[in-house]
Amino acid sequence: MSHYDVLIRNGRYFDGTGGPSKICDIAIKDNRVVAILSHSDKDSADKEIDATGQWVMPGFLDTHTHYDAELIVSPSLSESVRHGVTTALVGSCSLSMICSDIEDASDIFTRVETVPRENVLPILQKNKTWKTPNQWVEFVDQQPLGPNLISFLGHSDLRTGVMGLTRATEKKERPSAAEMQTMEDTLTEALDAGFLGLSSMCLTWDKVDGDREWSKSLPSTYAKWREISRLNNLLRKRNRVHQGAPNAANPLQIFQYLKETLGLLRKPLKTTLITLIDLRGNPTVRPMGQIVSRLVNWIGGNFRWQVLPTPFTVYADGIDVVFFEEFGAGEMALDLKDQVERNDLLKDEKYRRDFRKFYGEKLSPRVWQRDFGDAIILECPDSSIVGKNFAEVAQARDIHVVDLFLDLVVEFGRKLRWYTTVGNHRKDVLSRMVQDKNTLITFSDAGAHIRNMAFYNLPLRFLKLIQESHDNHKALMSIEKAVWRMTGEQADWLGIDAGKIRQGDRADVVVMDPVGFDQNLEDVHWADMENFGLQRLVNRNPGLVKHVLINGKVAVDNEVISDSLGKEKGFGQFLRATSN
Repeated sequence: MSHYDVLIRNGRYFDGTGGPSKICDIAIKDNRVVAILSHSDKDSADKEIDATGQWVMPGFLDTHTHYDAELIVSPSLSESVRHGVTTALVGSCSLSMICSDIEDASDIFTRVETVPRENVLPILQKNKTWKTPNQWVEFVDQQPLGPNLISFLGHSDLRTGVMGLTRATEKKERPSAAEMQTMEDTLTEALDAGFLGLSSMCLTWDKVDGDREWSKSLPSTYAKWREISRLNNLLRKRNRVHQGAPNAANPLQIFQYLKETLGLLRKPLKTTLITLIDLRGNPTVRPMGQIVSRLVNWIGGNFRWQVLPTPFTVYADGIDVVFFEEFGAGEMALDLKDQVERNDLLKDEKYRRDFRKFYGEKLSPRVWQRDFGDAIILECPDSSIVGKNFAEVAQARDIHVVDLFLDLVVEFGRKLRWYTTVGNHRKDVLSRMVQDKNTLITFSDAGAHIRNMAFYNLPLRFLKLIQESHDNHKALMSIEKAVWRMTGEQADWLGIDAGKIRQGDRADVVVMDPVGFDQNLEDVHWADMENFGLQRLVNRNPGLVKHVLINGKVAVDNEVISDSLGKEKGFGQFLRATSN
């Protein structure tokens, strides 16, 4: 007879490798899975969990978040943990908070990720004592993390730390030889410390906040490709990862990333790009992206698109949403901080003509489909238009839909709340996308865009999609493979010790009741951000995730988050990448 710390009985066990599942018991002791048992009636444990009829899986990996500021004051990251995430990745989209000075770190993050500067800057002013990757890891190692943490070093952060924010956002400025060497030395330090690699950004509509370099594009967008290539050489030697985001206004720019990943006469570079999406506004993007990735990998690359396995629905307050940055008239409005100045602009007839012109251009590169008929009014002081789309209201008032929208923004400002689905709206197409082996199932953006979108339960949405395909007798893949895609596949590709719960593995475990899939996982709710003084959109899925264990400790028990999570050490830890 054996005694364990935790014994999970009679669940359907998935080990995270994609191998066959089975009904068995999982025994945990000293933070590790110590036994997979067929019968354990004679065994006991300090904590026993009856998982009859439930799935027992490795904890999920969320490999695209922006928790960089939140983890400093709310290290529990409970909004992800409650949905079964036991490993979260920060430092995405060139935006780590490591090398740059305090105000610079805030300003390259807050406008892009739509988390208010007045909340983020004081957090950094109070807590940021680090300036190097090693110092940041030392800080993180002392925090009572909820989930495990993995990280990229952000190129905008690195560039700003070396060149300063002003020079890093000037088109004609280039790093000196000494500065380039410092960048390489800092990236090497990060890789030695266990960072996954480097994240970059080429999307020019992501803008800087603050009073100094307001509305310039992120520093990474000003780098010449030879600068990025030199940094990539370091990643290639260590078999680490480059996460990038091409410029949506210049689709051919993707070929610079693809050239880097090819391994014809050199080692291929692991490259993941944001994002493969079935856009309403440009349905050719998705098939072209899939063709290109298959070809590149066939001739020697190591490339993965990131795929959001659910409709890409975005909420907006007035005109304050990032996709208005993609065309000139919207960009002009968002560049104005002062509400009076902005309203004067929105009322100007010449400006309105320009807005209508951009709105009507159907062939220009776009993320938003520029169709207010697809945009539903969710909240407004004028209750008579709530629940309608802008086109319906414009038709009833006999005015152009752009004029209607701008009139409402001038009158109601951010009290006009609306939403639209910009992509992944066709379930049959989405089903084919998630089957593509050249993709990673990720892109939750957890911790960012706190009023605009909520995909904290991304792994659950993906598993529901696969379960529904089984229920309809048109299985997209086995449940075992689906679990692997959210766990072991990503861990192995990124080069980290996570995503599996075999004997000897760290006990990061999720116990889930698949009956809970019988609810709308796309619903959003409001909840407080712990220690932030803000509310954000979140997901709530009662009856689905029952238990979560991180490093063998119970983080969620019968759907209740542990009082110790984020307060006591021993749950998550910084997971160091290894060269493989």
